[in-house]
Amino acid sequence: MFGRDPWGGPLEISNADSATDDDRSRDLDRGALMRQLDETQQSWLLAGPGDQAGKKKKKYVDLGCMVLDRKIFMWTVGTILGVGLFIGFVMMIVKLVPHKRPPPSSPRPVHPGPPQGPHVLQRATIWSFMSAGPLPKHNGVSWRGNSCMKDGLSDSTVRKSLVGGFYDAGDAIKFNYPMAWSMTMLSWSVIEYKAKYEAIGELDHVKELIKWGTDYLLKTFNSSADTIDRIVAQVGVGDTSKGGAQPNDHYCWMRPEDIDYPRPVTECHSCSDLASEMAAALAAASIVFKDSKTYSDKLVRGAKALYKFGRLQRGRYSPNGSDQAIFYNSTSYWDEFVWGGAWMYFATGNNTYLSVATAPGMAKHAGAYWLDSPNYGVFTWDDKLPGAQVLLSRLRLFLSPGYPYEEILRTFHNQTDNVMCSYLPMYNSFNFTKGGMIQLNHGRPQPLQYVVNAAFLASLYSDYLDAADTPGWYCGPTFYTTEVLRKFARSQLDYVLGKNPLKMSYVVGFGNKYPKRAHHRGASIPHNGVKYGCKGGFKWRETKKPNPNILIGALVAGPDRHDGFKDVRTNYNYTEPTLAANAGLVAALISLTNVHVKSGIDKNTIFSAVPPMFPTPPPPPSAWKP
Repeated sequence: MFGRDPWGGPLEISNADSATDDDRSRDLDRGALMRQLDETQQSWLLAGPGDQAGKKKKKYVDLGCMVLDRKIFMWTVGTILGVGLFIGFVMMIVKLVPHKRPPPSSPRPVHPGPPQGPHVLQRATIWSFMSAGPLPKHNGVSWRGNSCMKDGLSDSTVRKSLVGGFYDAGDAIKFNYPMAWSMTMLSWSVIEYKAKYEAIGELDHVKELIKWGTDYLLKTFNSSADTIDRIVAQVGVGDTSKGGAQPNDHYCWMRPEDIDYPRPVTECHSCSDLASEMAAALAAASIVFKDSKTYSDKLVRGAKALYKFGRLQRGRYSPNGSDQAIFYNSTSYWDEFVWGGAWMYFATGNNTYLSVATAPGMAKHAGAYWLDSPNYGVFTWDDKLPGAQVLLSRLRLFLSPGYPYEEILRTFHNQTDNVMCSYLPMYNSFNFTKGGMIQLNHGRPQPLQYVVNAAFLASLYSDYLDAADTPGWYCGPTFYTTEVLRKFARSQLDYVLGKNPLKMSYVVGFGNKYPKRAHHRGASIPHNGVKYGCKGGFKWRETKKPNPNILIGALVAGPDRHDGFKDVRTNYNYTEPTLAANAGLVAALISLTNVHVKSGIDKNTIFSAVPPMFPTPPPPPSAWKP
């Protein structure tokens, strides 16, 4: 049995020990004196009774890792709490004191990037400033109204309604050629990026714009017939070179709502370029509206008649000396055959159209091998080849139809790679301004329409490569990633939206600084209820005051080759917006807009009407029965 030694050690007690109590007591005293005492025990022995009674015992706090005097501990905790309360009080005062803030109506600063993409896109899709005919009630432009409500009906040779559609620019002429291309571009952007449009709430709006255009195009030919012999090419006239005082859309400066002069209708009977472009527009739109079968079928039927007419009645829509040649001259119709054929194939799934689009002779005539041409790779309302090559490269990347199309599709794919290389500054295919804008039109006026088209193709093609699990492409022996293409596209849109030497946004109504004197009749004349005649509006044209009506979302023509810009209403080379330029802008913006949806393109919608490339295997034979 073991007892507890009061000094902390064990004490053995044996029953066999016969020592007397006195002996045991002496042994214990001797052992206690011989044991080494610690300081506390020594203090107890040395202190007298008076010392023990007069001194208070110190209190300690055991924190586990250390033991502190209780007084010190309490002072430390109190100090920490006091400092914390003081800091909290100071912060509360700072928050409660009123601060000077910018007024809520101040415009947004221009910092182009993902957050601003949806914002500027929503502005750029407001096209009511270019809409003709009866405007919808909720058009978003208070200073516009119904205009040119007698188009077609007042022309003795046509005698049918041509009300609606879009004006081409700041005047009031309706040119089918750039209008059809604009509808094709918008439809292409919706097919590829429908989810993005939906995410920012612009899908219904952009579809309304497309339908506004295609409804009008259907009026300009006999869309219920399988075979046609004419197309309306233009409504209104702009040529003033012949002199005289005949009012027309360039001789007069007045609101579209106030036009009271004749608006002649121009028809064409041999216009392959126009017919094929209109076919492309209706075919692309039929994919956008595929959920509305009746309307989609109507668009496809019209597209078939147009493409057939274009193939049979060969000729350019813009003969020399015509109004079309002066303002929207077409240099060739072969590129429209490729472009229109590709869209017809996607809309119908008919291989005949693909055979036309991929015919080697067609590619040669369209300029697919003209690599030394100074305009090679410049995608415009006139030259569709770069866009057609990107579109058909898409077919090769995702469906790869093989023989007999593979050879020419591979050529188109290689040429697309070359075009993308030409956009990069290190290859010197095109000059760049000191501010960073690519000069696709070689320093000539109105550059921005070409810039936004290139940005769209570059961004779209990079999305194609990503969707095909291809990290990039080759320029000769050098490999570039898809991010290089996106960087180029972003740099060009950044320039357009304000990242340029003048710090000016060229989209009206966006940013702190933008053109205030756009070359546009309706925008320049006050919305004051006063009708100004043919010459009455020129006082508003000549004034140096800003436009009383803001063309929100309009992309102006742009700066010169030295990054200079003159905000002068009378100089349309700087300040005139166009329908075609805005279509390219919207397409480029949606392709580069980052929203909280799955990024990239819609791989399958464009192929909705395309049958399987290879026949389905036959069903297995029925089970054998004895």
